[in-house]
Amino acid sequence: MDKVFIEGLEIEALIGIYDWERRIRQPLLFDLEMDFDNRKPAASDDIADTLDYKAVSKRLIEFVSQSDYGLVESLAERCAQIVLDEFGVARVRLKLSKPGAVRGARAVGVIIERGAA
Repeated sequence: MDKVFIEGLEIEALIGIYDWERRIRQPLLFDLEMDFDNRKPAASDDIADTLDYKAVSKRLIEFVSQSDYGLVESLAERCAQIVLDEFGVARVRLKLSKPGAVRGARAVGVIIERGAA
């Protein structure tokens, strides 16, 4: 299966379980790999036939910037579901990183895969 990807999508969000985290917006980084058959858009050269990564990015920016989750696990699950439900993607692999959350680590987070096996 072909893949369409978005790498390093940075979105500011209110996320975390500690009191200090509930008062500030923190940067989150998203990497997505989405299964999509690219033969039709390759043949037509028409954006209407593609998995429009700009539209996916805008939708996730809109959702995440307005969200208020405690756990990155919850946010990642909901974002994966949005991609599956709204963009006709059969399978998505989503990496959500929270930079600076742990001293000494560049980032921490989760990687999930959802959709058809």
